[in-house]
Amino acid sequence: MGLERLRSTGYTATGVKEVLDLAKVPKGSFYHYFPSKEEFAVEVFHLYAKGEAERTARVLGARKVAPLKRLRLYFEELISVYGQGGEISGCLMGSLSLEVADHSPRMRSELQGVFAVWQKGIADVLREAIQRGDLAKSMQPDALAAFLLNSYEGSLIRMKAEKSDRPLENFLHFAFDVLLKK
Repeated sequence: MGLERLRSTGYTATGVKEVLDLAKVPKGSFYHYFPSKEEFAVEVFHLYAKGEAERTARVLGARKVAPLKRLRLYFEELISVYGQGGEISGCLMGSLSLEVADHSPRMRSELQGVFAVWQKGIADVLREAIQRGDLAKSMQPDALAAFLLNSYEGSLIRMKAEKSDRPLENFLHFAFDVLLKK
């Protein structure tokens, strides 16, 4: 419930009372487990990050598929889940980054850690593509992974502003048909 509310309405618009009412949990029980709304959001974020780590391992770890094909399939799956056609469009990572990272050192630290792990997973696939000869040896996998991740997250923000998947389609085209094309 908490994850769904944070994803659909954002941190600021999600009230503790609202979450308690949806979960049918007394206020005292909430504060027994979570000393603050921020701590609750951190735990919800951990749940979200765990699910995304499982997706990353499943898709990017499918080593029977060529690395760049896996990477494209990974972003295509993310777009199908978080794009306009998804149940709740947008990424919690991006939303929390925009909404609370400036004001919450704890949340900023959590976001930085998950972004670093996410970027490393992408960089590892790019390293594999370089080793196979699918990308030039001059490619810098860590910097390229950061660029792809930043481009994807920026496309999600633009998608929300335009209420269209066009920015995500642009991301896929330029990332895979131009930048990563052999």
